[in-house]
Amino acid sequence: MHNGFERTTDWQPSSRYPDPSVISLDPRFDALKLPLAGIERLATGCRWSEGPVWFGDGRYLLWSDIPNNRIMRWDEVTGHVSAFREPSNFANGQTRDRQGRLITCEHGGRRVTRTEYDGTLTVLADGHDGNRLNSPNDVVVKSDGSIWFTDPSFGIQGNYEGHKAEPELGQNVYRLDPESGATMVVADDILGPNGLAFSPDETKLYVVESRGTPARKILECDVSDDGRSIRGRRVLIDAGEGTPDGLRVDVLGNLWCGWGMGSDDLDGVMVFSSDGDPIGRIALPERCANLCFGGRANSRLFMAASHSLYALYVNVAGVANG
Repeated sequence: MHNGFERTTDWQPSSRYPDPSVISLDPRFDALKLPLAGIERLATGCRWSEGPVWFGDGRYLLWSDIPNNRIMRWDEVTGHVSAFREPSNFANGQTRDRQGRLITCEHGGRRVTRTEYDGTLTVLADGHDGNRLNSPNDVVVKSDGSIWFTDPSFGIQGNYEGHKAEPELGQNVYRLDPESGATMVVADDILGPNGLAFSPDETKLYVVESRGTPARKILECDVSDDGRSIRGRRVLIDAGEGTPDGLRVDVLGNLWCGWGMGSDDLDGVMVFSSDGDPIGRIALPERCANLCFGGRANSRLFMAASHSLYALYVNVAGVANG
């Protein structure tokens, strides 16, 4: 046990290879999985795990434990788990900018912050048009340095993952300009915008519509030629009974999506081709909220799932900063 966090509980990894919990739904997934790699549980004991982000230069992973109001740290070399920041202002989604600095969505502060090299915090966005943001949820940094984030009201609907408050703005998707620092609404009609990620060539933006009716959806949006806004959109994936949350994209364009709804046949990660076909599944004993790629070759998938943090080596690299 490390600082109150167990590395294993009653859940045990598969004792044989290939791991039966890494499931091909389409032959295209066979090339993405490794026959001698299995799911590992790196830590458990959180209340709601979210926002994993890899720091390869330090060989550690950070992730959010939102209700416990802290950002956790897992060390790749020692396996040690500790609190990186506590309190964290109810941090949720996280990524790194193109200079390697931590970018964090905060429910409690209703803002997006950057952690500088010396550990100080810079507020990047906490309002728009004179009103406070709701509760920034997830974030991605484009190659031009712009920061794109979703701002649903989930973190202000109660006091469990933030502070209860009335919304002052719609539930928007924003682009934060790297030069001026100005925020621009790029979408104002997505129902409960949640996880987001760019395609490898950044011509598409994927956004989870987590309050879509009658089911959650993953939308595919066309990025404008100047890279500053989105144009058309379409439903790429209808989740049915599933609950997509955070997502990341690999260098081949496949979407890896946190998934689940409290049942054995849904909890874990779903993998889709770029045309929206389900091609693979990683079954976990808990609902997965968010994930990221990391490790030496950016080909280790880290999965923040309810109480725990899981990992799986795969045979494809994730998009950098994606």
